[in-house]
Amino acid sequence: MTMSRNNENRYLLKEWDPENSAFWQSKGQSVARRNLWISVAALLLSFCVWQLFSAVAVNLNKVGFAFTTDQLFLLTALPALSGAFLRVPYSFMVPIVGGRLWTVISTVILIIPCVWLGYVIQRPETPFWVFTLIALLCGFAGANFASSMGNISLFFPKSQQGSALGINGGLGNMGVSVMQLVAPFVVMLPIFSFVGVDGVAQPDGSSLWLANAAWFWVPLLALATIAAWFGMNDIGGFGATLREQLPVLKRLHLWIMGLLYLAAFGSFLGFSAGFAMLAKTQFPDVDIIKLAFFGPLLGALGRSAGGMLSDKLGGVRVTLVTFILMVLFCGLLFLTLPGSGSGNFLAFYIVFMGLFTTAGIASGSTFQMIAVLFRQMTMDRVKARGGSEEQARHEAVTDTAAALGFISAIGALGGFFIPKAFGTSLAMTGSPVGAMKIFLAFYIVCVLVTWLVYGRRSAK
Repeated sequence: MTMSRNNENRYLLKEWDPENSAFWQSKGQSVARRNLWISVAALLLSFCVWQLFSAVAVNLNKVGFAFTTDQLFLLTALPALSGAFLRVPYSFMVPIVGGRLWTVISTVILIIPCVWLGYVIQRPETPFWVFTLIALLCGFAGANFASSMGNISLFFPKSQQGSALGINGGLGNMGVSVMQLVAPFVVMLPIFSFVGVDGVAQPDGSSLWLANAAWFWVPLLALATIAAWFGMNDIGGFGATLREQLPVLKRLHLWIMGLLYLAAFGSFLGFSAGFAMLAKTQFPDVDIIKLAFFGPLLGALGRSAGGMLSDKLGGVRVTLVTFILMVLFCGLLFLTLPGSGSGNFLAFYIVFMGLFTTAGIASGSTFQMIAVLFRQMTMDRVKARGGSEEQARHEAVTDTAAALGFISAIGALGGFFIPKAFGTSLAMTGSPVGAMKIFLAFYIVCVLVTWLVYGRRSAK
């Protein structure tokens, strides 16, 4: 097959068949990879914006604000809440608008919360509700994941779904680590002094330019928007209306996989948002802000590895093993927390790194399961009712993209519940143990569900 680019829309690929090996080797592979890497860059920056408050919240009181610990935990949780709900409409947008145009729109609008946050950070009289509104706007960045993964799933053949989605999601997730690595350094430099940004003096004699943590991403978002406009493509023949995509909600497997993805990606996201604040409350003498980036980095790398391992070993097997390991690490975490003794920060940090890594691997393996499961179920259903191969393939792509979007929305809720649970547990008992007990029980349930529904040889 050929790819037609005419004067009306030279970015539209009118014929696209990645399952055709000759087409894939001659033309499809290079186009798919170009779209993938631009998507990765845009998604990485989206995760940087989505998790801004995980780095900003721990420093707000250092620049003149007087928010409570529970309020600061809430600010780290709110972007995940709005992002989760926004993922639902975002999951519909690629078939309706087109992947290229939607990537442009969804990337450029992220400049708004970044600019606004950098402005209000410099004004300690700003009320808390303003920060809650900006935190909710940062959720638009998190919604990009649903449309980005759905879009990339259109470009690659079934045999490479796990790897492609693992790379897109894994390297995109790395934006959390990149932001937490970059933010502590840029806030120490007078980068935007030329526009009147003043540093706030600290007790150790240094100055803190906290606005830099938000404004640093603005020019990078602009560059990613330009790259998406000139370098990405839309795929013809895969458009779908909202009505065509909604029936996927009736599938029981959508809700089962949503539960598993909540345990996997929800844990990665929730721990990324709340780890720094949690560590600060449990080990106040440790400068955690310079160490917080490593967990999200391991999780992001784990996601890419999880997708690739699933293509070779099977998504069910990888998911089951990682959930068992998450139960183990979660149980060990109780032994590291300050209780009657002083706790052990090194053990706490190492165990949490294990949680980040396994949650990342499970994120990649569950997404591979979703892509393979929904594609096969839809094609079998269409063929059973007498539909053609082409019709089966079209409906499979539509259903898979919609399922990926919906399930990613369910998973993102973990980014809200985990830090909020930490904040509530600390406010009520002075300890995060209550929250961790809930997480442990949930991981055990997911082990059982994975085995009973997908792991047994007799499971259909």
